[in-house]
Amino acid sequence: MSSASAFDLSGKTALVTGAKRGIGKAMAIGLAEAGADVIGVSATLEESGSGVEKEIVALGRTFDAYSCDFSDRKSLYGFIDTVKTGHPRIDILVNNAGTILRTPAAEHPDEYWDRVMEVNLNAQFVLSRELGKAMVERGSGKIIFTASLLTFQGGITVPGYAASKGGIGQLTMALSNEWASRGVNVNAIAPGYIATDNTEALRDDPVRSEQILSRIPAGRWGNADDFKGPVVFLASDASNYVHGATLLVDGGWMGR
Repeated sequence: MSSASAFDLSGKTALVTGAKRGIGKAMAIGLAEAGADVIGVSATLEESGSGVEKEIVALGRTFDAYSCDFSDRKSLYGFIDTVKTGHPRIDILVNNAGTILRTPAAEHPDEYWDRVMEVNLNAQFVLSRELGKAMVERGSGKIIFTASLLTFQGGITVPGYAASKGGIGQLTMALSNEWASRGVNVNAIAPGYIATDNTEALRDDPVRSEQILSRIPAGRWGNADDFKGPVVFLASDASNYVHGATLLVDGGWMGR
């Protein structure tokens, strides 16, 4: 296998959650650019005509859209049943959907904690378990989680988010420990400070924004397209001996 062909995803089907915008959209497009057909799902993804669909179809790949409220377990199981019926083989699962709710810990309500944990951790475990079964049975598959700098750090005013992303790091290793010998690679990507909806409040705060930027060795906030290469790597044969890893895409933040 040549180094170039190792990254080829032709004939593969990838399911990307949180695919409507931001990092998830870029990941979906990156996978399509590498040859994969894509199933996209987000809470508000249009059944047809979305921006991500148009870009992927323009690449000559197929795109099937679904909507699912990942905070609702009944909705999640309904989506899983539907997608498994329509797509019996899913080669790549990208667990990217997530949410963040900011309130100081002393005032952080149960509703914030429960919603963040359900979307960011519980739903991702259920989805990985239910779709991972078939991967384990056939002896091949790639599962990629979106982790966070708060997989490693505690953050400020986001206790639920930090706990959920810490859990994602542990879940990545736990599933890998069981499934690596069965031909299934489970890994994660940890974004640094990226210009997306989730960081809008930080970027709008001139003091906090400057504090963050001054610590990033790369000298800039990341952008969604920075995740195309990493997700293709972890979804392809190029990463066949990579198991249980969390790949930092942070402009050098964690090395500072």
